Amino acid sequence: MEQIGKDILIKCREGDKEAFRQVVRQYQRMVFSLALKMLCNEEEAKDTVQDTFVRIWQNIGEYDTAKSFVTWIYTIATRLCLDRIKAKKHTAAMPEDVDALARFAADTDSQVNLENSEWVAIVRLLASRLSDKQKTVFTLCQLEGLDTDEVQRITGFDATQIKSNLYVARQTIRKQLTELGYE
Repeated sequence: MEQIGKDILIKCREGDKEAFRQVVRQYQRMVFSLALKMLCNEEEAKDTVQDTFVRIWQNIGEYDTAKSFVTWIYTIATRLCLDRIKAKKHTAAMPEDVDALARFAADTDSQVNLENSEWVAIVRLLASRLSDKQKTVFTLCQLEGLDTDEVQRITGFDATQIKSNLYVARQTIRKQLTELGYE
């Protein structure tokens, strides 16, 4: 993802709301995507996007411009998602989630566009047996495509913890897919 210009961030620090709107426009899809994958609930994801940008606006003066702005946003959004997960505990997979996965797996079109509800159902099903750490690492590494170094900066986990949680998450999901008849 392209970094926003430092001039925009300086304007944000000075309280320029139009500059901050540019930040929101550039990064809101990224935050929504992460939140939807982690929370498996579209409304909760939307709320998390709002909370994330409120937190960014309130703390923009504390942002270290020598570091990646995207990583800082991911860190805030991930922590807010984890707080929401802890507050509501685990979301159980529903029978219709299995149906959504079956429809997705049966579609031979490589350009499948999933509705948010279908994506949520599939992720909820596959992540239902993962711990919060495993789900976080799996989402950031596999679904968001971030590298280990960036995941370390976002989560505070060391490389061994990331690799271990990612391995267990992959194995758990692979086992679930096998149990559902997918190889």
